[in-house]
Amino acid sequence: MAKARDDLRAAEIAAREGLGEVAVYHCQQAAEKSLKAFLTFHREPFRKTHNIQELGEACLELKPDLPASVRAAFGLTQYTWIFRYPGGPREIEEGEPQEALGVAQCLYENLVAILPGQARP
Repeated sequence: MAKARDDLRAAEIAAREGLGEVAVYHCQQAAEKSLKAFLTFHREPFRKTHNIQELGEACLELKPDLPASVRAAFGLTQYTWIFRYPGGPREIEEGEPQEALGVAQCLYENLVAILPGQARP
């Protein structure tokens, strides 16, 4: 969760500095690391993936009553690749970094609240 927290901080700084594409990438990374930390804490194996939906569904199988923020984060997967290389399929939209940051922060905070103290950063 400490790594996820660091990615959230990087996303906040990037968004504030007008680096939207960098910000959304770090939002995806924060969500991915939060979900992987949850699975790791529960000793649930997962394959190497950046797919937030796949990871989130694995978390929901363990604990079906997880907050809605898990499903809300599924859309962050695209930020792994969509803006990483020149000539991508679209331009980032106004407000998109702030929206992604809100989703990633909510997921992180909800999972931190569920985990016991020793699993928190």
